Amino acid sequence: MRDATLTGAGPIAGRREWGGLAVLALPTMLLSLDQSVLYLALPHLSADLAAGSTQTLWIIDIYGFMLAGFLVTMGTLGDRIGRRRLLLIGAAAFGVASVVAAYSASAELLIVTRALMGVAGATLMPSTLALITDMFAEPRQRGMAIAAWFGCLMVGGALGPVVGGALLENFWWGSVFLMGVPVMALLLVLGPVLLPESRDTTLGRLDVPSVVLSLATILPVVYGIKELSKDGPAALLAVLAGVVFGVVFVRRQRKLASPLLDLRLFASRTFGAAMLILLLGSVTTGGIYLLVSLYLQAVEGLSPLRAGLWLVPSAVAIVIGSMLAPGLAQRFRPAYVIAAGLTVTALGYLLLSQVRPGGMPLLVGGFVLAFFGAGPMGALGTGLVVGSAPPRRAGSAASISETGNHLGIALGIAVMGSIGAAVYSARLAVPAGVPSGVAETASESITAATAAAARLTGGLGPELLDAARRAFTAGLNVSAVVGAGLFLALAVLAAVGLRQVRPGGDTDAA
Repeated sequence: MRDATLTGAGPIAGRREWGGLAVLALPTMLLSLDQSVLYLALPHLSADLAAGSTQTLWIIDIYGFMLAGFLVTMGTLGDRIGRRRLLLIGAAAFGVASVVAAYSASAELLIVTRALMGVAGATLMPSTLALITDMFAEPRQRGMAIAAWFGCLMVGGALGPVVGGALLENFWWGSVFLMGVPVMALLLVLGPVLLPESRDTTLGRLDVPSVVLSLATILPVVYGIKELSKDGPAALLAVLAGVVFGVVFVRRQRKLASPLLDLRLFASRTFGAAMLILLLGSVTTGGIYLLVSLYLQAVEGLSPLRAGLWLVPSAVAIVIGSMLAPGLAQRFRPAYVIAAGLTVTALGYLLLSQVRPGGMPLLVGGFVLAFFGAGPMGALGTGLVVGSAPPRRAGSAASISETGNHLGIALGIAVMGSIGAAVYSARLAVPAGVPSGVAETASESITAATAAAARLTGGLGPELLDAARRAFTAGLNVSAVVGAGLFLALAVLAAVGLRQVRPGGDTDAA
């Protein structure tokens, strides 16, 4: 077992470490892929299980809620009991829950198993990132390893519709859950051979009240953000409740000798600035990704499978951007590499602001440019967050990074979705002759407008659908402009807030 309290540059990683990275890439890709494939399987499983609207909503959301809620707990638990041990326990639990989910005979059982998958998934993400930090002590190698990890995370999300579409065309809906079983089985076989064990022997017992308070903080905030556009007052109350519990949680952490969340991590300027960039970057990226996915299906009329194929180039672009970043950060300050990438992303979003219905080349080109520029932010930003923490708290730092990512994506979907919806409602020009009830329904969303247009006779249906497509595209344009402005601001923040980090990852003396 490696002693995580040791200092120094450490040995150069060899074949075993790179083989271990390949093993860790599998669950990383699977977890990001798992959520996206469910959207394709949802109509099939809802019909088969006779799930109501409320049950369908919980089947979708419970996994993300539990994943986000338990990340902090699992990150620090891995620091205590061993990151490899927690990873293998989580992999076994995830595999078993996946089998049960695939053969669920009721919506209630599927909701329970999805919740268990979320808890198990929360053990995997911080453990993989913390183990990478431990395995790759040399800064350049660690940067390349984290870039590869981040690239797998992005590729998994993009491949979800492609893999899910292929499975659903040939098998039943449970197959989308079973694809995780061989991945977890391979991890259980190869993990003990290729992955080192590491933990912090100086930490005390896990503080159970802190675990409860962390859940009471994160779960209401995530739920409130997701429901903000549907039920504003109740969602705001949920967020407020989470903030109140968060204050109590922070106060308790300050008093504990061995806290669940080490607040001293935020005292590092590098840690704080990198976390803020990752959080706000996730807000825009998550929101725009949703709008572009909807555009491909609702405006261009593509099937989920074809839409997923059109999203693959952007995934390839972010992988290329991620892999180029560590090499550039050896020659130039990471602050400037990240800032340059964020500026490129802003330019990509400006291209998206000019997209019109039927403008696939401009949409794909702008999206590829935006994701290419985001690669250095994800790869170097994650590396700076984990690298600026003491090695013994790598799991805790990784869990904070992943929690911020999930909160950012949830917030981005809510904010960018609300901006797009507001512009859509304001820009929708309902053709004359459309009944008022149909017009009211069409103003809710482009999916509602598509369904309403199919029920109209004569030429009103195509006219309403064309108007809805133009209005939705206008919402995408405005959201892209907002995203471009935010990324330019983040470029300035990166150039200023991270300038103390020298090429190679060392920090200037104060």
